[in-house]
Amino acid sequence: MSSSDLRHTALDALHRSLGATMTDFAGWDMPLRYGSERDEHNAVRTGAGLFDLSHMGEITVTGPQAAALLNHALVGNIATIAVGRARYTMICQEDGGILDDLIVYRLADAEDGSPIFMVVANASNAQVVLDALTERAAGFDAEVRDDRDAYALIAVQGPASPGILASLTDADLDGLKYYAGLPGTVAGVPALIARTGYTGEDGFELFTAPEHAEKVWLALTEAGAPAGLIPCGLSCRDTLRLEAGMPLYGHELSTSLTPFDAGLGRVVKFEKEGDFVGREALTAAAGRAEQNPPRKLVGLIAEGRRVPRAGYSVVAGGEVIGEVTSGAPSPTLGRPIAMAYVDAAYAAAGTAGVGVDIRGTHEPYEVVALPFYKRQK
Repeated sequence: MSSSDLRHTALDALHRSLGATMTDFAGWDMPLRYGSERDEHNAVRTGAGLFDLSHMGEITVTGPQAAALLNHALVGNIATIAVGRARYTMICQEDGGILDDLIVYRLADAEDGSPIFMVVANASNAQVVLDALTERAAGFDAEVRDDRDAYALIAVQGPASPGILASLTDADLDGLKYYAGLPGTVAGVPALIARTGYTGEDGFELFTAPEHAEKVWLALTEAGAPAGLIPCGLSCRDTLRLEAGMPLYGHELSTSLTPFDAGLGRVVKFEKEGDFVGREALTAAAGRAEQNPPRKLVGLIAEGRRVPRAGYSVVAGGEVIGEVTSGAPSPTLGRPIAMAYVDAAYAAAGTAGVGVDIRGTHEPYEVVALPFYKRQK
């Protein structure tokens, strides 16, 4: 796909003026990096980084039976989300395979008491999620609306982010809990301010109209300069989420895996009222995961310097025992790291004799529990 065929965010010209290296990501022309990936990564860990996430897919679900629809369509208990709160969940196929992992925000209640939800899907799956929700809405008094063009999404992430944002907003950030979102203003323009992120650090995701995106970005850049805030691309976002042990769709999550296979069975709420798509298959998957899981998701830390990549074989005793799903040099740990699905017999932290086949050489790796990195509260 040529650059002219790609979709562009409202901040595209600004990224280019900053010298960003652009890349095709899920049909969008997105900034991969602006300078050094390591510098961008470290800025988020120690100060703050600024991300354009406008490629994510926003879907609004409203109507008297919006909560019932989402409880049927998704694996989580969406009906219990309070106004102003958010929940991590998944949408699965009938066979339990993961179509996408999502964040669902309950934005408000309409005048008639009907809830208003915003479902945020990964860019690569936004159309799939929209189509599935639309199909599953049959028989429910609810509307599913594609609002992908209604929002720009800017994230400010890192320990300095609360102080930076506080200087630009009327919102009570001290009272804003993790996985909560509230309407307010940022740099004088309306925004949904959510305390969410994909970096393992404290931070915020700001949903605003596309025509306001540049004003918000420039205001955050100016306010964050004394704290070391810099623009950050998708490359460092990937190493940040990898260190934090956060799954990426297409790597740790896929239609061939259930939430239980991925070690995320906690997001499936069997106790909620009513049936939901995939319940029967997920009940069976829960039993398998408890009795005899075939493979488990683990962390691997290199003893040497060679970097594992997705698809590389994990080996022990000359046999293939798993596969790397994500791998990269870790700026924080100073060594290459990876997430991998391995046979359950080798999944315990500290298991000896495990390696990764890197171009025919079995490089030694230490098995560790995820995440690799956890921020200090």
